Amino acid sequence: MGVLPVPAEVRAILLDIEGTTTPIAFVQDTLFPYIKDNVKEYLRAHWEEEECQQDVGLLRKQAQEDSSLDGAVPIPLESGSGEEELERIIQAVVDNVHWQMSLDRKTTALKQLQGHMWRAAYATGHVKGEIFEDVVPAIRKWREAGMKVYIYSSGSVEAQKLLFGYSTEGDILELFDGHFDTKIGPKVESESYRRIAASIGCATNNILFLTDVPREANAAEEADTHVAVVIRPGNAGLTDDEKSYYSLISSFTELFLPSST
Repeated sequence: MGVLPVPAEVRAILLDIEGTTTPIAFVQDTLFPYIKDNVKEYLRAHWEEEECQQDVGLLRKQAQEDSSLDGAVPIPLESGSGEEELERIIQAVVDNVHWQMSLDRKTTALKQLQGHMWRAAYATGHVKGEIFEDVVPAIRKWREAGMKVYIYSSGSVEAQKLLFGYSTEGDILELFDGHFDTKIGPKVESESYRRIAASIGCATNNILFLTDVPREANAAEEADTHVAVVIRPGNAGLTDDEKSYYSLISSFTELFLPSST
């Protein structure tokens, strides 16, 4: 794919995670299966803790909102009638989590529980965030050239910080100037990129967004943000039109910063 010159007005680089800094396989084959395999054990171990009860409360509220959906799993309230009832409620939470994940839902309730489970997994060394080998050296170069670097992912800010704080490259959180998740808006809506620019304190055309998802690239472009689509092993294929339309890179080393000359 060669070298991609970064426009002179770019002051900040905004990075997607899955399929951009991190293999999709890590998310699909490590993070999500960890939740499915360990959610029951986690709930049993942490049930009495306030944080866990808040997570269950949010999931229960979401289940009520989902009650009309096909296959939705209700979560009953506790009446305090013993171990057998507790096991039944925990199983309902497990079934609800599995149902939401089977539909690839992004509800706040699901994301919050996942984030807390991943925090425990990272802290105990059961999981390490996987980073493509070109990422850290490239970001260090960008920062030396005066670039600000931000993350924008559908995963929660907490989940982002865990991935980069407990990564295969060590704790690399110092490389990032800030983190955004879908609380700022969906990644497929142009307004989200305007909000990010306002939060950073620059114009949208001062930002270069790197993502593997053309719909996200299109939304960013509609907001007058510069974009490049990242081609990585395991990423979804692009149509011929997408390949010819978007600037493409297969490694962060292919970005050429004018200020680094």
